[in-house]
Formats: sequence, structure tokens, C-alpha cells
Amino acid sequence: MNDLKDKVVLITGAGKGAGRALAEALAEQGAFIAANDISPINVEEVAAGIITRGGKAKAYVEDIARKVGAQALVKTVEDELGGIDILINHAAVKPRASLLDMDEWDWHRTLDVNLTGAFLMIQSVGRVMRAKGNGEILNLVTGAGKGVNKEAGAYLSSKAGLVELSHQADMELSPYGIRVYAIENSENVVKRVLSILEVK
Repeated sequence: MNDLKDKVVLITGAGKGAGRALAEALAEQGAFIAANDISPINVEEVAAGIITRGGKAKAYVEDIARKVGAQALVKTVEDELGGIDILINHAAVKPRASLLDMDEWDWHRTLDVNLTGAFLMIQSVGRVMRAKGNGEILNLVTGAGKGVNKEAGAYLSSKAGLVELSHQADMELSPYGIRVYAIENSENVVKRVLSILEVK
């Protein structure tokens, strides 16, 4: 895919961080950005900024950690924009607490957003992509398998799971023309994503 003009790119967690940076970078390449976040505040600002600079974007507020939210997001984007060409799973939470002190709610919420949310999005978007015979799914896996800090047990566990989920999804979906990648969310993430999408 070397031309992103008018391609629909759905990015979860697009309100800040790498999600925002990718939304802005891909919009500059001509893509239509479907920017998702759980809160309207930042994501609407991202979409408005892209539009102000002459790009195309729309904000979608849904909690992708819930099946109803994930399915509603995908259905709405598909209905309004005509399909989804690229999915970038960036939405993540990172509670700071040691394993001995972590609240059970924080543990579950971290896995719900970082791992289950990605699964739900892969499943729903994958069905859309399967119907049209192609697509790209990119999962950001910051710090997976690395000791980011001593209070990141839930976060690291969820991201390690996402790496394996990405590998399994790529194996299962590649026969339908869908490629799935696990990408380290580093300072070079925008360059890496553009490289994978073969944007020159």
C-alpha cells in the first residue's frame, strides 16, 4: 500500500501520544482518519486540527474495551466512511502499582483495554476487511517483555499478550489478504508505520 489517499484509517487511543502523532502523520499522506478515544476532549481536538490543516478526519467516542462499544465504533465508521482499510490499536492504560498493592479493578481494566479491546477491534474490523479481501492491522506494543518499571506488571502482561495475539491474528487472517503487525511504540513509531504501509 503505497498510496494512502482517501484510505480510511481507524486509530484507537488517537487523542494523545503515538495515536495522535500517527493520526496527524497519516492524514498528511491523504488518509481519512477515524480517530477514536474514550473521551471526546482530546480526540475532537485532534480531528479538528487535521481538518484545519486541510486533512480529513472525524472523531468517534467509544470504549473499545466493551464489545458493544467496539462493534458500534466499527459499524459507524463503516457506514459513514464506506469501510476500513487500516486499523491501528493504540488505546492503552497503564496503572502504576506494584503487584502486591494493585487493586483488582486496575488489573482487569488494563487487560480489558490493552488486550481485550485490541481483540474486539481485530475481530470486528477483521470481518470488514475479510469481506473486501485486504487490510492492515497494526498493534502498538510498548515495552512488551521489558522491565519498563517495577510498577507496570499489569501493563507489561497485557502487552506481552498482545504480541502473541498479533502473531496468531496474522496467521489466521493472512489468507484473506489481511496482515497484522506488532509494533514497538518508540520514538520512531511514525517512521516504522509509514515503512510498513510502504509510504515513500
